[in-house]
Amino acid sequence: MVRRWHAAASIGLYCVEIRTANWQASLQWYREVFGLRVLVRVVDDEYALLEAGETRLSLLGRTQPGDTSRRISLAFEVEDLDEIVHRLHRAGSTVSLPQKDREGLREASTADPDGNPIRLFEWPRH
Repeated sequence: MVRRWHAAASIGLYCVEIRTANWQASLQWYREVFGLRVLVRVVDDEYALLEAGETRLSLLGRTQPGDTSRRISLAFEVEDLDEIVHRLHRAGSTVSLPQKDREGLREASTADPDGNPIRLFEWPRH
């Protein structure tokens, strides 16, 4: 028997979890440099849940978080790519200069304190 998906059974991504040995530095970077809002923070457990638009980013402090992966990256839609790139530069983060594709989409890339790849993009302004 084949099951069919219906609109009522839609799936939403609640959060992406990042395990880190540098929990405090990662939390500070995502909050102060990147600008995400902290929803929940439990210092003793090294846990934080941050708001990232309609989804969330969860930071989990772990002594052995595992290696970063180039197979997975975070992609953030931003309203003002130039402002975010300047803010990252001022904070000492390495970030590529914004590039534009044929359709006008602009993007740049950076990495968080653990080296996890992050893609930033901005839709064309009309």
